[in-house]
Amino acid sequence: METVILVIHLILAVSIIGLVLVQRSSGGGLGIGGGGGMGDFASARGTANTLTKLTTYFAIAFFATSLTLGYMAGHQGGEGVLDALENTVDAQIEVPVETAPAEPEVPVGE
Repeated sequence: METVILVIHLILAVSIIGLVLVQRSSGGGLGIGGGGGMGDFASARGTANTLTKLTTYFAIAFFATSLTLGYMAGHQGGEGVLDALENTVDAQIEVPVETAPAEPEVPVGE
């Protein structure tokens, strides 16, 4: 189930990126579509409203899948990622035990 939601989440992310790039920018920045490239399919204003609504719906679905994936990760059995990483690092690091010399070395004849 988690894999299905993750795939939907990734599709939504790519779709939102595409929708934002296609929309006409008000400042003349990165807008690729321009609104006029669709011919006589719809007016520029109608296309902009449709793209805005579609982006809103996709963003809401993206937010919902984010919350769902977070919930599923939190209630899944086992330890968290940071706990697993900490246990792995602790197991790999061996701290050498230093032993103090029995008697300090004193040079003879000085």
